[in-house]
Amino acid sequence: MIAKVKTTNPKRYSVRPNAGIISPNSVCSITVTMQAHKEAPPDMQCRDKFLIQSAIAPHGATNKDVTQEMFNRRDEKNTGEFKLRVVYIPANPPSPVPEGDEDGASSTASSADDEIKRSSFSEAARSTIIKLKEEKEAAVKQNKELLNELEKARKQTRQGRGAASIRILLYFLLLGILVGYFIRK
Repeated sequence: MIAKVKTTNPKRYSVRPNAGIISPNSVCSITVTMQAHKEAPPDMQCRDKFLIQSAIAPHGATNKDVTQEMFNRRDEKNTGEFKLRVVYIPANPPSPVPEGDEDGASSTASSADDEIKRSSFSEAARSTIIKLKEEKEAAVKQNKELLNELEKARKQTRQGRGAASIRILLYFLLLGILVGYFIRK
């Protein structure tokens, strides 16, 4: 079978491969890459669509032999089309509960993992999401450790400043007594 993917907005989406031959009872992976928006659409609506066309391949045809003429609808039995509409899904807002707390971390993590498992992501996408989640948790933990170290350093600096000011005061007091003693003589 020959398949081809078209889009209503070719400047926004890159489809690789966009056409090719698929053997019977086999699977083909197609990568669709969307160019980033400068701003999110205000209504989160999208009119972009994809058209997947298929046709029976001539015997012995290769990917180089695929042409647009093969998808013309001369024979309705031997061609097929399927339309896909693009839907924007907003990113989840950040949780008001800080991550990493012992009380809520396990329930939040397990619900996020359950959501990933139920979704229709590919195995590669799932592993990437899990890896990014682990990296985020490690970064949050490291950030907390650095904040604790910074607080300790501030406390030590405050204590050191107090001791230094007492020493300076004692030096000036001693200097004043000595100067007063020498002035009287």
